[in-house]
Amino acid sequence: MTHHLVPDAAVTALERSASTLQEAVAATAPGRRYALAHVAALQATAAILAARARPATPRGRRQRNAWVLLARVAPELEEWATFFAAGAAKRAAAEAGARHAVTEREADDLVREADHFLAIVERALGFAVGTVVVTRLPAALPVDRVGRAG
Repeated sequence: MTHHLVPDAAVTALERSASTLQEAVAATAPGRRYALAHVAALQATAAILAARARPATPRGRRQRNAWVLLARVAPELEEWATFFAAGAAKRAAAEAGARHAVTEREADDLVREADHFLAIVERALGFAVGTVVVTRLPAALPVDRVGRAG
C-alpha cells in the first residue's frame, strides 16, 4: 500500500501514537510510562485497522478487541498483537493506580517496543519511518533509566 492511498484516519492515528509515545518518554512514573506506551501501540494499531479493516456486515457478530482485529487484518503483525495483548492486564493495573504493577525496566522496555512497533506500522502503510511522524523516540533512553547502555 502506498502513502497516497492511506486514509486520513490512519495518518491521524499515527500522529496520535507518536504524540502519546512522546508523553510516555517524558513520564516519570513507571506505571504511567507503561500505560502510555501501551496506548501508543493501540493507536498505531488503529492506523492499520483504519487502512485495512473491512466493516463487518452481519449483525450480531461479536466485537473483537484491537489485538484480535490486528492479527486478522495484518497477519504479519500477529506476534506484535500477541505481545501487546499480553500487557493489557498490566496496563489496566497501572492505570488503576497499582504502584508496583510495573517496574522501571518493564516500562522502559515497553516504550522501546512501542516505538519499534510504530516504525513497523509506518512502513506497513507505505511511509518511510518518520515522514508522517515528526517527533520520534530518542535513539536510546538514558542509561540510568534502564540500567544498561542502549
